[in-house]
Amino acid sequence: MSIIEQATKRLEQLRQAGVEVSWQQQTAVPAAGASADVAARASRQDAGDALVRKTPAEPASPPKASKSIELDLQKLAESLMLVPGNQHQELAAEFRGIKRPLVANLVSGAGAALPGSNLIVVTSAVPGEGKTFCAINLALSMAAEVDKTVLLVDADVLKPSVASRLGIEARAGLLDLLSNPSIDLSDLLLKTNIPKFTVLPAGKPRADSAELLAGGHMKQLFDELAQRYPDRIIIVDAPPLLPTTEARTLATRAGQVVMIVDAGSTSQGVLTEAFGTIKDCKNVMSILNRRSGILRNYGNGYGYGD
Repeated sequence: MSIIEQATKRLEQLRQAGVEVSWQQQTAVPAAGASADVAARASRQDAGDALVRKTPAEPASPPKASKSIELDLQKLAESLMLVPGNQHQELAAEFRGIKRPLVANLVSGAGAALPGSNLIVVTSAVPGEGKTFCAINLALSMAAEVDKTVLLVDADVLKPSVASRLGIEARAGLLDLLSNPSIDLSDLLLKTNIPKFTVLPAGKPRADSAELLAGGHMKQLFDELAQRYPDRIIIVDAPPLLPTTEARTLATRAGQVVMIVDAGSTSQGVLTEAFGTIKDCKNVMSILNRRSGILRNYGNGYGYGD
């Protein structure tokens, strides 16, 4: 078969395949003496050019949207949460008093941010003293009245309850981030319909959750949260101090610590032991959580004395 016959046959195959071939491509004839291999390559190149012209440009990938969730504000208000529009004026006033020294510690006398002061760990001596309730309401109170965004982190990974208290379905969160550092933190943050209030859930339960919480990745995350978001206050709902050691590690890495004390059940001996585990922390505030639900400042505020 001659070179011209090969080219003609190839053009016919392209037409049958639905490829439009320009008039110049149809009448192009290889130069005299060209080899059949050269002619075949030329025909393939022409076909490739035609296919490129036929293929539409792929649309650019849309930018990644931040995850947002809708909280049931009415239901939360009924659960004594300080969401916008709540009617719990006495409770709101209590938390305004509680947050005042915490906010004051965010800046030095010169008005510059104190290192790590925007990272606040909320804990208790033992379970059942109301630390999660206080952590959520402290975060909501700050989001409502402080000119900064607030991130609430559920770090009580052995018994997480922030998500359930807020009515959030199970999602990836802190443990997923600690077990896979390649995950982008911003992919796990949940913006809510409450202005300036964001949540980082505890994440999927794991057998090694306690080790992850006490490991080096958690320290790196704390550093990133405090430094990457200097205009944000991070409230961490940590495990109780005495049953585990993770809360002690978290407390030593935070700029401020809030100890919740149940007035009706926590003994002086338990309280003394708990304060002893965080004696090296510079800024420690304790809050008396009465069984009536009304909160009172405990002792002399920051620091621990007899």
